[in-house]
Amino acid sequence: MRAAGCYQVDAVFYTGDRYERALQFNTDTQNANERIPLTRADDLLACVTDETKIVCVELVEGATPLPAFRHPKNAIYIFGPEDSTISQKVINKADAVVYIPTIGCLNLAATVNVLLYDRLAKSDLNIAGDKLIRQSRDNNNKARVKRGLTGS
Repeated sequence: MRAAGCYQVDAVFYTGDRYERALQFNTDTQNANERIPLTRADDLLACVTDETKIVCVELVEGATPLPAFRHPKNAIYIFGPEDSTISQKVINKADAVVYIPTIGCLNLAATVNVLLYDRLAKSDLNIAGDKLIRQSRDNNNKARVKRGLTGS
């Protein structure tokens, strides 16, 4: 949910019972669950409207590498579980299947963050600047870049 809040996701759907077990380790310090609907679903495909593109994110043969992928305007991203895979039924219904080209596999949280960052970075949204940094950073962070520093 923290990633959903950071990357302006409209809604989150999940299956299974892992989310309920993970609630005790809540890391959503922004309380995104107060702004973003979180819905348990028995079948993610039942959550898809006619205008929504289905994008599976999984290490499967034949998938498109994320750097080459163009995100649809209206999409539901279905992520594979950490110890299994997205069902072939769901993959067959997908409009696209993408993977993050890494050596080894990422955990689910890292995968979600990378995918959502890629979506934002490739969008037309202009999200940058010191005002955003001041709104987003932790209260204990007051650091500044020394003027004239170029980062190169």
